Amino acid sequence: MCPAPNSSIDEAAISTNRRQRIPFKIDEWVVHPQHGIGRVMKLETRQFAPGTARLYYEIALTKGTIWVPVEAHANGLRKLTPKGDLARYRGVLKSRPKPLATDHRRRQLELTDRMKESSFGARCEIVRDLTAHSWPKPLGESSAGLLRLAHEVLDQEWAAAEGLSLTEAAHEVQALLLEGRQKYEK
Repeated sequence: MCPAPNSSIDEAAISTNRRQRIPFKIDEWVVHPQHGIGRVMKLETRQFAPGTARLYYEIALTKGTIWVPVEAHANGLRKLTPKGDLARYRGVLKSRPKPLATDHRRRQLELTDRMKESSFGARCEIVRDLTAHSWPKPLGESSAGLLRLAHEVLDQEWAAAEGLSLTEAAHEVQALLLEGRQKYEK
């Protein structure tokens, strides 16, 4: 049950943080780079460690709740991709994959850096490129783990943006990747 908008805001926190920009609203869908999609439930001043209390978003996820500092929104927390943008990302998933580094360590570093960007486009590219990297032979454990994480978040966001079930979204993403494979694999 979603709290009423006025009851979910810590008024004291807002009044003491008037100058602080609050980019997300209560009940808005957001995407966290590691945890996937969730809904902003409230703003609240919390003190998780000794020191100063900070203003946090309480974000309800499928698998629990996370607290994200308001000032940390630049660290990847972003709005859900609009449905109208999905046509462009269908093209990304079907496009020619970019080759990945052959050296395992270098590849992992590059992919980890790309994952930090957390944009929907970057997530589509990572899924496309790692999937293509798995065509000639199975991925190693760490690359397979990165692909699973990227795919989970991509599928969740695709489902939410398109209004599909998670299964339907995953099937659509897989079909787009297969279309790209048929076009570019030789």
